[in-house]
Amino acid sequence: MCQIFAGQEPDSYATEHRSLRLNGQCTSVRLEVAFWQLLDTIAAEEGLSTPHFISRLHGEVLLLHGEVRNFTSLLRCACLKYLSQQAGRNSPFSAAAA
Repeated sequence: MCQIFAGQEPDSYATEHRSLRLNGQCTSVRLEVAFWQLLDTIAAEEGLSTPHFISRLHGEVLLLHGEVRNFTSLLRCACLKYLSQQAGRNSPFSAAAA
């Protein structure tokens, strides 16, 4: 079982910095390449560029919760939620959105 996880290409979990603008302010987000690839896919499905999708998500979280705590973790969890929905499985992430 561990070979499935240990056998990953190191490039997939290398980190990548991307600069983007959130609510008019420039910032940099560091995520693993695998998460960036998934965010690129999600954004494309929404008909948005990745920076626009991330900015929109940030704005929606601000509206709902008044603040965005640990935004990179939120992005990772959004990716997990997306994968869970794609797999059609119930997960702890789907309960939070209901």
